[in-house]
Amino acid sequence: MRKKFLTLMVMLLAISIMLVGCGGATNTNNGKTASETQTSTQSQSASQTETSFTKLPQKTKVVLMLDWTPNTNHTGIYVALDKGYFEKRNLDVEIIQPSNVWPEQAVAGGKAQFGISFQGSMTKYVVKEGAPLVAIAAIIQHDTSGFIWLNDSGIETPKDWENKKYGGWGGSSEKAMISYIMKKYDADPSTVQMIELGVFDQITGLVKKAYDFTWIFYGWEGVDAELRGLDFTFFDLREHYPELDHYSPIFITNKEYMKEHPDVVRAFVEAVSEGYTYAAQHPEESAEILLKHAPELKKELVEKSQEWLSPKYIWDGKCWGYMKKEVWDRYSDYMVEMGLISQKPADVSTLFTNEFLPCQK
Repeated sequence: MRKKFLTLMVMLLAISIMLVGCGGATNTNNGKTASETQTSTQSQSASQTETSFTKLPQKTKVVLMLDWTPNTNHTGIYVALDKGYFEKRNLDVEIIQPSNVWPEQAVAGGKAQFGISFQGSMTKYVVKEGAPLVAIAAIIQHDTSGFIWLNDSGIETPKDWENKKYGGWGGSSEKAMISYIMKKYDADPSTVQMIELGVFDQITGLVKKAYDFTWIFYGWEGVDAELRGLDFTFFDLREHYPELDHYSPIFITNKEYMKEHPDVVRAFVEAVSEGYTYAAQHPEESAEILLKHAPELKKELVEKSQEWLSPKYIWDGKCWGYMKKEVWDRYSDYMVEMGLISQKPADVSTLFTNEFLPCQK
């Protein structure tokens, strides 16, 4: 009996040791091998990186001034607003449109913390007026603009712009671009009649023969011309002159504000990045969101424009918003050549930053 009892005790002790060992393995690895555990940890770490975001300690009000009336260049902003990407970062964003001042002036003067501008416009304000502006993200990776004319206008190439009417905003950049192109065709830009218009429907102006050609973004006015069934030609700037490719449009902020409130700038850039990335992946839903916040827009135009533009938000960049020094360098050279600025900034890197983009963390 004693021998049986001792044997039983030894067996129970062995089983206990085995159970403790198994229990320890379960608590440490959840039944996984060392390799599986490492993979799981890396996965969780990646997941945490993807979902981490800057949350401000208190509700912070900022003003964002658009460059124009709402359109699909702005969809990511409204997606961020609608899906709570601003709210979860404790940002209260007021979206306004230009009235008495342009975004560059509003941001430089502190009337808005953020604005939408264009590479050329912002560079001019910085160089000519010393405006404390900096680009913090590119909405589209490449320029999608160009000149459009109806095929019954008598225009076949920019050579035929001679003695024709151009409808636009009356800016020096328009005159410079027209001159740059026409000289490539041995045409005389001084013969073009410049018609300055305010906020206007550019395609309707063409149809009504108010002017013969105009400068548009294909993603909006070009798609509009398609939907109207017009017989037109689009002179794609990037296709004909790659050296003119630049960031248009861009988000800007005030350099001093950026230094004093880097967390606010980071939270804002993260939110719009999330909004535009979502819009790139979900064009149909994002079009509905834009229409919800801007019901005055034409539904078919928004839907078709969003379908065309969504793939171009990220295009060939490292991530949405990413900007390259060579693009700022090259376009600054063009601006000097055309007399838009007197001299190139000593360091074009001071005109932009990628530091607030989530992919740069």
